[in-house]
Amino acid sequence: MPSKKQLEKTSKFLSFVLRHKPEAIGIVLDANGWVPLSELIEKASSEIALTTDLIEQVVKTSEKQRFALSTDGDRIRANQGHSVQVDLELVPKIPPAILFHGTATRFLDSIQEEGLRPGQRHHVHLSADRETAIAVGQRHGKVVVLEIASGEMQAKGHRFFQSENGVWLTNRVPAKFMRRLGEE
Repeated sequence: MPSKKQLEKTSKFLSFVLRHKPEAIGIVLDANGWVPLSELIEKASSEIALTTDLIEQVVKTSEKQRFALSTDGDRIRANQGHSVQVDLELVPKIPPAILFHGTATRFLDSIQEEGLRPGQRHHVHLSADRETAIAVGQRHGKVVVLEIASGEMQAKGHRFFQSENGVWLTNRVPAKFMRRLGEE
């Protein structure tokens, strides 16, 4: 069984090449973000030692379920968070009435002015629960959680998707559909 440190290092590497820079190791994602495991392992060999078993462990044990293996186990892709163009074949879905977004307090002024935008990614990422939003926001500094009126947004024509790992995605969240938790 790989160590926790090895699993974390592998997960970070996979996030980098499967979400942002496949060209860094010379792989090409297909239109839906998939790459053959054998090709990934071979092309990554100059950067990191990967095995099918190690990759399967990362996929199975990752709390955030960032990756998916194809049903035949021959291909892998990231579930969301891409900055490269891929079509994850997501189907619009009716969201819960309220979703959450965790961020750092230093971004709050800009968010309150412009709303939530995807930045370099394809979608804004939202959580179904406050605890997950807190965990996400803490990665960026002192955390603030925003409550998103997703049901109201959807009723006004905004589309929502849910990735394989449960993360809610939308193109943007206008400021009028959010409020800082704790505010009335």
